[in-house]
Amino acid sequence: MSTAPLSAALAKKRVLVCVGSGGVGKTTVAATLALRSAVEGRSSLVCTIDPAKRLANSLGLSALGNTETQVPAQVLEGLGVKPKASLHAMMLDMKQTWDDLITRFAPPDQRERILSNRFYQALSTALAGSQEYIALEKLWDLRRRSQYELIVLDTPPTAHALDFLDAPNRILDFLDNEAAKWLLTPALKAGKIGLSLFNLGSSYMAKTLSKFTGTETLQELSSFMLAISSMNEGFRERARGVKDLLRDPQTGFVLVTGPQVERLDEVTHFRTLLKQNQMEVLALVVNRVHPQPPPSLWDDAARLATGRRAKVEETLKELKVLADQDSAAITQLSAACPDTPLIQVPRFELDVHDLTALWRTGRYLVEEEKIP
Repeated sequence: MSTAPLSAALAKKRVLVCVGSGGVGKTTVAATLALRSAVEGRSSLVCTIDPAKRLANSLGLSALGNTETQVPAQVLEGLGVKPKASLHAMMLDMKQTWDDLITRFAPPDQRERILSNRFYQALSTALAGSQEYIALEKLWDLRRRSQYELIVLDTPPTAHALDFLDAPNRILDFLDNEAAKWLLTPALKAGKIGLSLFNLGSSYMAKTLSKFTGTETLQELSSFMLAISSMNEGFRERARGVKDLLRDPQTGFVLVTGPQVERLDEVTHFRTLLKQNQMEVLALVVNRVHPQPPPSLWDDAARLATGRRAKVEETLKELKVLADQDSAAITQLSAACPDTPLIQVPRFELDVHDLTALWRTGRYLVEEEKIP
């Protein structure tokens, strides 16, 4: 009997990365995988970027922050199982993580200059790709310095696969913009900063930057580019480390999606890009699938009085339509991804918001239970 793909991953992998668009349940899947790993004997950390703080509540905690918090063993024992290893969780604070990075690696005489710069404020809060980059940076840092046997990363909601995969490159392009340096460095050295001197107020570069910063002040841009330049080699080194980590044989990706037909192209494209980048796709999790109404419900309806029977059967027919639609979408998805294990998790009556629900989700992820 073959081992379920995610069960095998929980026993062997050191990093699992849950990827997919927003609203498909990545946070739930990530937390569940870390929970199962801890219960089965491997110390685990789940790192999320979920702003709704649902992860903390699901794990029986009042809040999560930018440092690892251990889930009390007695909370887990409420499931009726005794964890064999520790479970930790954290919620990535994007701004705090950027600030920590600057504090740790910037030269002492440049730290405050960078942290107080308005262009840095935009980079650390709003620049496209910044959230994806810092999530991967944090993952790389955690893997290097921590002793967790498994780290599960819940990635930011991503509308396009390249937003995630290209994040390190795009941030480096921004920080290492040779054109900007060529234009700005001589002027800064000469003490001649000003929009009128360079006539860059209407340039493509200035417009692009102003879209993120709300300012076209080249004095601040010059100051930022020169202050951050001392860190560029470090950024490049860590970006290489991130890429190596994502391609490491001990790292695996779990692609999470919903059962809607309109998600088909998005999911298959993401899977193709992951494979093209030599990243291992362990499984495709189709979450919140409508199951077929069981025969017992139809039998129960048949025994009702005529008026009530008609209403109940109408509801069952609606549920069957939804289940048929999901089944058709899953068939298409399976055909489009023939060499990737496909795992279905049903739509539960209530949202997953506690440990019991996480544990139930886990039974489907490791295929101890399956949708009929």
